[in-house]
Amino acid sequence: MAESTLARPPVAAEGGGSRKPRVARIAPRPGESRAAWILASPFLLLFAVFTVWPVFQSLFMSFTDTRRRDLRTPFAVDFVAFENYARALSDPTFLKAAGNTAYFVVVGVPLTLAVALAAAVLLDRGITRLRAFFRLGFYTPVITSIVAVAVVWRFLLQPDSGLVNTVLGWFGITGPNWLGDPNWAMPSLIAMAVWRNFGTGMIIFLAGLQGVPYMLHEAAAIDGATGWQRFWHITFPLLRPTLLFVSVTTAIGYLQFFEEPFVMTEGGPLDSTLSLAFYTYRQFSFGNFGLASAVSYLIFVVIAAVTVLQFRLLRENT
Repeated sequence: MAESTLARPPVAAEGGGSRKPRVARIAPRPGESRAAWILASPFLLLFAVFTVWPVFQSLFMSFTDTRRRDLRTPFAVDFVAFENYARALSDPTFLKAAGNTAYFVVVGVPLTLAVALAAAVLLDRGITRLRAFFRLGFYTPVITSIVAVAVVWRFLLQPDSGLVNTVLGWFGITGPNWLGDPNWAMPSLIAMAVWRNFGTGMIIFLAGLQGVPYMLHEAAAIDGATGWQRFWHITFPLLRPTLLFVSVTTAIGYLQFFEEPFVMTEGGPLDSTLSLAFYTYRQFSFGNFGLASAVSYLIFVVIAAVTVLQFRLLRENT
């Protein structure tokens, strides 16, 4: 009798296992791949022209002595290798900007994460009424123009008539010149940045909190765990992926902070709020395109290093 052509069950392999069934692969129909490339070609062309080419051009420019006068003859510039990088790393103003940026990130990122997480916990557990109103209120600074935010904060931080110093005066405290004192200018910008940016982290943390199973909290409460113990041993570990994402994105944004000093203090006083991004902008405005490009790639290296460090510290143990 001819052997049946019906499909047979998988044969047990040596050691008690079973063979994996073959997965049928559906080959694309003739012309589908061509149609896909045709439809994607406008985006690919724009991406290559306005993203890929400028990236490679700026990288090449960082190894040359390109200045404003060389724009008409871009191929007549001299190749200087790593001279622009060495020049930047030996510039006291660049080092000052690097220190200011590190200060802004090291202080601003933890504060932003802490405020965002506290607001998310409050909205998730504490506030039951008008929750949507508070969400909108906390998130509104994120979508508000930096110019409008700067005008409000400059009014609040006025040394003589500002609301902050007025309130401090009620308690007999003489407030400083927040934006005019080198010791207080950067903390003032950090406070404004935290207020303006914590809403994004709050929304993401709130989504993560709503994904934590409530039955785990109930079981821990039955065992006698306090609210802080439940948060630290249950909620926080389950929020680790969310914390990693918010931490990485916030740090990347703060390492590139530019709008705050540009609008509020113009890098002053005495370069106390000068950031790396603002330093790069100044070099471009001075016509030092090669140096500015080199600084841009130094910022990229720092961002990559900080991101790798955060992944090592905050990723889940596998």
